[in-house]
Amino acid sequence: MSKYENMNDIVNYLITWLCYGDEEAAKRVVYTADEKELEQYDVIIVPNGHLGNDLVVPELKHPEVEFPAKGKAVVRTDIVYAAFFFTSRAEELMVTDRDEHGRFAARFSILSQKSRLQIPRLDEYARFLMKILDLPLPEPGFNHIYLTHDVDSISQYRHLRGAVGGILRGETKQVWQALLDLHRDPLYTFPWIIDTDRQVPRAETIYFIKNTPGKGYDYPQYRLWGRDWRQLKKLLRHNNAYLGIHGSYYGSIPPIKYSRMYRAHYLRCSIDQMQRVADAGYTDDFTMGFADQAGFRLQTTRAVRWINPKTMELTRLTLHPLLVMDNTLSQTNYMNLGEDESYFLCERLLDKVKTHHGDVCLLWHNNSFADDSYHRSLYPKILEMLR
Repeated sequence: MSKYENMNDIVNYLITWLCYGDEEAAKRVVYTADEKELEQYDVIIVPNGHLGNDLVVPELKHPEVEFPAKGKAVVRTDIVYAAFFFTSRAEELMVTDRDEHGRFAARFSILSQKSRLQIPRLDEYARFLMKILDLPLPEPGFNHIYLTHDVDSISQYRHLRGAVGGILRGETKQVWQALLDLHRDPLYTFPWIIDTDRQVPRAETIYFIKNTPGKGYDYPQYRLWGRDWRQLKKLLRHNNAYLGIHGSYYGSIPPIKYSRMYRAHYLRCSIDQMQRVADAGYTDDFTMGFADQAGFRLQTTRAVRWINPKTMELTRLTLHPLLVMDNTLSQTNYMNLGEDESYFLCERLLDKVKTHHGDVCLLWHNNSFADDSYHRSLYPKILEMLR
């Protein structure tokens, strides 16, 4: 396929996506600087010349529009390029800064300024385009709700290093209780999570399971043929939970085992790695949030197919925006918020999702409900907002 054909596919896809998937509406829109096209189309979006060429950061402002005739509009702000820039993660090609885990952090992004992360600008552009086309907007509400849990470890004490560490810390009684009964292990909070997630009956629950060697930052590893994992898998399947794959910290892409849903460990991923995820056959990625700040990393509340900004290929991989992660809220090296501050931030973000009839994707780890943090109290309150 030629570059021109690739660009046509990308433009057509982005315009349709901005029209909330309405293909008939998208046929009324053209991406061109030739205003004579208004004879055939109702809306012209004027390109800024950067799609497929040198990258620039889009201006995050209300679009400029002119109405040369009744029912005709010329949009002079390139909202198509803006959609490409943020959903493809093209900014990461412009900025070389990375954090201690090799991640493109929110603090390096233009979105970290003026609370831009808390505004899904692309959804605002979509509403703007639909209003110009005089088409109804989706009713406020949550389109999809994904309650996701990364299973970094099933247990605290039921592996050698955990047991020895517990005994050395004087936790011998807790160690023996856990060794005798998995349900007595402090990290085995899954029954509580399942009961709590039932507060939102229409939600899809997804557990991302590690399938890595368990070295370094991938430690500890639970054996997918082991008794503990078999017991947990039976519990999850019995309660209609979906399983996804939790990729390695070091970038290797595990083979597809349980599903085609993927999330990178530590939310650590690069553009090249995302291409490997797509090439491996995964169809849905749930990594797309910043670890250090909650909000709209892709500037949208809606799922979108990933465009590789290096190759300008419209891939088959769908990105599901991650709204909030537990560690983002509470860790001292991230937002370091208290429970009340976290609650009100989540309330603001969820209100934006509801306004745009978008998708909610939350990430809480099973170990967050085992320690003395506030997450066991906060999480049910957040779910109450989704009912």
